[in-house]
Amino acid sequence: MATKQINLKLPSNLYDSAESFAHNYGYRNVQELITESMREKIFEKSDFDNSFTEKEIDLIDSLISKSIAKGKIADWKEIAKAPE
Repeated sequence: MATKQINLKLPSNLYDSAESFAHNYGYRNVQELITESMREKIFEKSDFDNSFTEKEIDLIDSLISKSIAKGKIADWKEIAKAPE
C-alpha cells in the first residue's frame, strides 16, 4: 500500500491534548492516533458501532479489574446481570 505524507497544523492546546491522549491510551505517537481516528471517521458504516478495537477491549478489562479490586463492583457476575 502506497503512503502519502501530509503536513498538519494544529492549535497548541489540541496537539498537547492529543499527545496526552496518545500516551494515556497506548498509541505510539500522535500520528498513530490521528491515523486511527481518521480510519474510524471515514470507514465506519453507521453512527453507532458495537465493535471494539483490541486496545479498547484491553482498556475496558483493565477498568473492570481495577473497579473490582477497589470494591466498586463485586465481581464479573455482577457485570453480567447488569441491564443493557
